[in-house]
Amino acid sequence: MNAPRQANRPGMKTGKPTSHVTAKERGADAAVMQELRPGQSIELLQELHILTREGKLNQDSRRKLKQVYHLFNFIEPLLQDFSAEGRSPTLADHGAGKSYLGFILYDLYFKALGRGHIYGIETRAELVERSRLLAARLGFGRMSFLNLSVAESMDAAELPAQIDVVTALHACDTATDDAIAFGLQKQARAMVLVPCCQAEMAACLRRDKALQLGRTPLAELWRHPLHTRELGSQVTNVLRCLYLEAQGYQVTVTELVGWEHSMKNELIIARYTGQKKRSAAERLVALLREFGLEQSMGPRFGLGTAQPEKENGDGLVLGFVSSCPHCPLHGPTPSTDAAPASPPRPSAWKQPPGCLHGC
Repeated sequence: MNAPRQANRPGMKTGKPTSHVTAKERGADAAVMQELRPGQSIELLQELHILTREGKLNQDSRRKLKQVYHLFNFIEPLLQDFSAEGRSPTLADHGAGKSYLGFILYDLYFKALGRGHIYGIETRAELVERSRLLAARLGFGRMSFLNLSVAESMDAAELPAQIDVVTALHACDTATDDAIAFGLQKQARAMVLVPCCQAEMAACLRRDKALQLGRTPLAELWRHPLHTRELGSQVTNVLRCLYLEAQGYQVTVTELVGWEHSMKNELIIARYTGQKKRSAAERLVALLREFGLEQSMGPRFGLGTAQPEKENGDGLVLGFVSSCPHCPLHGPTPSTDAAPASPPRPSAWKQPPGCLHGC
C-alpha cells in the first residue's frame, strides 16, 4: 500500500522548478535599473538602504527615492544657475537625518561639477557620524556633516557666511521655521522646503478657542480637534510664504509628489529677488490678528515684540505693534509689489537686521 502523500507545508521545498519566480526576480533587477538616474551610484543607494544588497527596491524605499528624485528636479536648476555664474555653489540641508537628499544631490550633481560644497546639519550625533563615514568611504570629499542645533549653526565657524541654497525635507513642527531663520541669516539665494507636521499653531488655537469663539465666527474653523490640526498646518504654511515674500523672496507653492506617496506633500520654493513686498507683510499681520495669534506667534514671523495697542473690557488684544525699526512692515526698509528684478550678486546684498531673534 502506498504511503499517504504528505501535504506541502509553508516554506517546505517541493522539488518543483521555480523558474517563474526566478524569471520574475531577474525582471525586477532590470526594472529597478530603469527607475534609477543615469550614473547613479548603486553602492550609495545600497549604503542608504534604498536598494537591498541584491539590488532591489521595496515599496517604502521606492516611495522615498521618488520623493528625493522629484525634489532634485526642483533643486538642480537652481544649482545650475548659480554654477553658470562661475560660483562654487553651496547647499545646507537642515535636519539632514540620514542625508538621503544630500548624498543623492552630491552623486548626481556636485560630483560631476567638480566644485561646490554640501553641508548636512543634524542634531543626532549618531546620524552625523554615520554620514561622515559613508562620505569618506565613497570619496565624497566636498560634503560636511555638522552636529549642531539651529542656534549653533547660525554662527558656526564650520559654515560660510553665505549659503546659496537651504533645504529642509519633512522638517517636523517648527524645524521648517528654523530652516527659514537660518536661510535669512545666511542670505540664502534660494530655499526649498517641504514642511511636515505642525503643532505649534494648533496648540495656540486650542488654548484661546473659547475666547476666539466669542470674538469671531471664523473660530468655527478650528472648533473641532481634527480641524484645528489641519487648519493650523495650512495657515502656518501660508504665513511662512508671506514672511518670505516680505523678506524679498519670490515664492512658489506646489506638490512634491502624488498624495499616494506622502500626505505631507507641500513644496515651498523661495528665490531671492530683493523685492520686499509690503502687502505680504501687511497680510501676515492681518492674518495673525484675525486668528488671535499676534503675541504668541508674531515674533516667529519677524514682527519683533508684540505689544497691545489697546484692550477692550475683557482684556482682549485688538491691535499689534512692532517695536523693531527694521521690520519690513513698520520700518524704513523700502518695499514694492513690482515685478521681481534679477537677483543681485551676493557681494551686493545688504540684508537689513531682521526681527528673528527679538529686537
